[in-house]
Amino acid sequence: MKHKLSIILTILIIFLLTQFIGLAVINSYTNTPLPYGMQPSADINNSQGFISIIISFAIAIGLIFLLMKYKWKAVIRIWFFIVITLALSISINALLKNYFSFSTILASLIALPLAYLKLFKPNVISHNLTEILIYPGLSVVFIPILGIWSIIILLILISIYDMWMVWKTGLMQKMAKFQMNELKIFGGLLIPYMSKRVKQQIANLKKSKSKKDKNKKIKIQTAILGGGDIVFPLITAGIFLRTFGLIPALFVVAGAFAGLLFLFTISQPKKSYPAMPYITAGMFVAMILAYLIL
Repeated sequence: MKHKLSIILTILIIFLLTQFIGLAVINSYTNTPLPYGMQPSADINNSQGFISIIISFAIAIGLIFLLMKYKWKAVIRIWFFIVITLALSISINALLKNYFSFSTILASLIALPLAYLKLFKPNVISHNLTEILIYPGLSVVFIPILGIWSIIILLILISIYDMWMVWKTGLMQKMAKFQMNELKIFGGLLIPYMSKRVKQQIANLKKSKSKKDKNKKIKIQTAILGGGDIVFPLITAGIFLRTFGLIPALFVVAGAFAGLLFLFTISQPKKSYPAMPYITAGMFVAMILAYLIL
């Protein structure tokens, strides 16, 4: 395995928790419009929604690489801050709207400092805990404009794109490194950890009196899971939830989990892997099983 078992289990638990919270958020907006003017137009059909997502995705990727090229860090941070605040607000509002008449205002007041902490005062706990609420807020925006066949096609395209970016061009790794090293942020789960060897090196350096040793840099391992690897399974499960009900949606979540677990099992150190092909394959198997069983 590429990472320690405890780290893999942590990522898998957070992944599952995000999916379950996401389904609750999606369900809460089934019969009520989204806040903050995020409700899609009723005139948009699934085909139009699919095309609009593809175009939006292409534009977003193009903008990210443009901003990376010229290192416009402030622009990227502002962009991230707006998106994160909106996504957090939508998720938090889902938890509050049945109890407070001013839930949208209260949700924003809670989301703003969380977004600030995530971007400007980051730590492992605040980063990963906010991720749990960001993806439900994002997914619920796209679900109304997609259908079963459009999400299936989208999953195939995203999986091909993921393989091309990781295995063919290496651009996905460069984008992740730019986010973590230059911006000090990352769109996805991120858990740094130290092996026994690294811990021993640090212990030896603390004992050393050499100035050269004191200034020596030690590389800490980091386990990551991209945001797309979390949000696309959630969007798929959300569409199944609204179309067929809870049990088929849980089949999709189980399939995504199985695909991710399989990837972690076969992954090797110092190698990069695209997660979406494995997650998509797991979801497709789960869809077939749900069709045959239910």
